Amino acid sequence: MDESSLQKRETQPVKPPVTPVAEAELRASDADRDRITDILRDALAEGRLNTDEFSERLDGVYAAKTVGELEPFVRDLPAGRPAAPAPAPSRWASDGSGENPNLVGILGAAERKGRWRVGHQINAVAIMGGIEIDLTEATFTSPELVINCTAIMGGISIKVPENVTVLGSGGVGIMGGFDVKSFESPEPGAPVIKVQGFAFWGGVEASPKRGKRLKPHRAKPELDA
Repeated sequence: MDESSLQKRETQPVKPPVTPVAEAELRASDADRDRITDILRDALAEGRLNTDEFSERLDGVYAAKTVGELEPFVRDLPAGRPAAPAPAPSRWASDGSGENPNLVGILGAAERKGRWRVGHQINAVAIMGGIEIDLTEATFTSPELVINCTAIMGGISIKVPENVTVLGSGGVGIMGGFDVKSFESPEPGAPVIKVQGFAFWGGVEASPKRGKRLKPHRAKPELDA
């Protein structure tokens, strides 16, 4: 290589590395402005913006030069928020293998407890008797369990794990008590237990048992014919 060629290479400017442009820094197109304008028009029609706010934001939209400058005009509007993530699939998907027992206690007692596979529904009727339902060691095979209670001069006691959701708004106590306190499970997708019915001169009670936590079940294997 001769001296003149070496001098030419040394005098050539070094090109800086190309840095990709962030989306917010991209120049806004007419389609971008039209999208924001449509959101503002809908907000005006729904009463979320008054005419002064709409006019002020519209002027800002047409003055914006980048995509990032457009987003603040619709950030506080529902259509301008990012889509919510899809809910996580339930770990307690129904497999149809659980029991749906009918428990009757007339002038006597009935109970269901221990290790068993509970389905989507339990019917409990206590007439001058008592019924105990213990779900703390049960395997839930459905994401929702409905317990229908009828207590006439009798009592129904329900024990549940700590990490399920309990809903007790569908119960009525007539000269009796329907003591079911609703609470939300801290675990997303946990089973929901709905306790409903009525108590006449009797009582229905549902409460979590401390230290008892539910684990996801495994689907029951199918046997080959």
